[in-house]
Amino acid sequence: MKPVNPSDFVVAVPARRFRGPVIALGVALAGVGGWYAVAQLAPGDRGVAPIDSSSNYEVTGVQVDVAGKTADEARTAAWRLAQRKGWKVLWGRMHGLGPDAAPGVPDSTLDSIVAGIEVEQEQVGPHRYIATLGILFDRGRTGEMIGSVNGAPHSAPMLVIPIEMDGAGPVTFEQRTSWQKAWARYRTGQSPIDYVRPYGNGADPLLLNIGQSRRPGRLWWRALLDQYGASDIVVPEVHLQRRFPGGPIAARFVARHGPDGDVLGAFTLVAPNTAGLDKMLDQGVKQIDNLYIQALNAGSLKPDPSLTIEEPDTPTDDLLPTTADDPLASVISGIDQNNATIQLDTADVATLDQAQAALRAVPGVQSASVQSLALGGTSLLSLTYNGDLAALKIGVQARGWRLEGSGSALSMKRGGPAPAPAAAAPAPPTPAGQPKP
Repeated sequence: MKPVNPSDFVVAVPARRFRGPVIALGVALAGVGGWYAVAQLAPGDRGVAPIDSSSNYEVTGVQVDVAGKTADEARTAAWRLAQRKGWKVLWGRMHGLGPDAAPGVPDSTLDSIVAGIEVEQEQVGPHRYIATLGILFDRGRTGEMIGSVNGAPHSAPMLVIPIEMDGAGPVTFEQRTSWQKAWARYRTGQSPIDYVRPYGNGADPLLLNIGQSRRPGRLWWRALLDQYGASDIVVPEVHLQRRFPGGPIAARFVARHGPDGDVLGAFTLVAPNTAGLDKMLDQGVKQIDNLYIQALNAGSLKPDPSLTIEEPDTPTDDLLPTTADDPLASVISGIDQNNATIQLDTADVATLDQAQAALRAVPGVQSASVQSLALGGTSLLSLTYNGDLAALKIGVQARGWRLEGSGSALSMKRGGPAPAPAAAAPAPPTPAGQPKP
């Protein structure tokens, strides 16, 4: 029997016949793409809780190779040896010396200060135990033995926005990523960098995304830093390139700092396969942390002065009029400083920026800051101004907005003044020669 050739069934059809179906298919795909974009912000499994490392010191990469009569005996002896090695490494690190300079400590004391042992990699045999371990030391108990070490610099609180770039595009907190999990696993208690690591749930995917990390505007950055309790920003990035399914994964790591995304360093690591991805990312977090520490020691990891909200200087007493004879006394006494809370419907960031710019441009306004932020809802602005409310409303109206309300509770909307109620229509004139009713 002659084999079937698929080309025998190809029929040449003019392309114009498929124009309508192709357009319909494109519209359908566009609709599916829009649904997919909305689905990315729909409720789902997001957020990774960072490990609280404030109560422990950590020493990683402790290698042991011990033989014994049984597997349990070899493991027990190996863990005790790892505790001794870990103590020496920790003491030398805290004092800036080598591990050999650390004093000897009995095993019973080490058992009391070791909070846990993490198995990074192990091979267990009938009479041998080979492993790479991580030792966790209790900070309270170990601190008394190590002593205080002064003079080490410490950074300001840094908001962390981890960005992973894979085949699907850049992702921060829109979904759980391996890069976010690596930062959540990292124990930052022993680092001089004060990292502020968001969980990634709630409004984090909307506020801390790839667009925000590339936004140079300081006004929005100030609001975010104030909300998360930070003073500066660090943006660690990883670019993953999978060479073939199940094969090596090349990763390029970039350490960025500040609202302008200044690059402090970059390096490349390679994982042999998918199973080694997490280990490679953990190593990448440690090396990026070292880059930030080097920048801190060099004095380049300082908060941007434009991110700091400076309070206006108050005039000194000797500049204010002290007697009634001073001609400025009557002028200053006639100016009253008022505070108000303004409700504003903020559909997006642009609406908030425009409203604050309009308020600050009105003469007499001292400050207009964000008191409560709610994108897609009603935000609250805190306003401080000199003068009366009527003058403030006129100034806001001249800039395309209007203020409604009285006292210290106001609402701000777009447009000119509110329409006045329609006047009653006059009565029709009575024709001549007819008596009035």
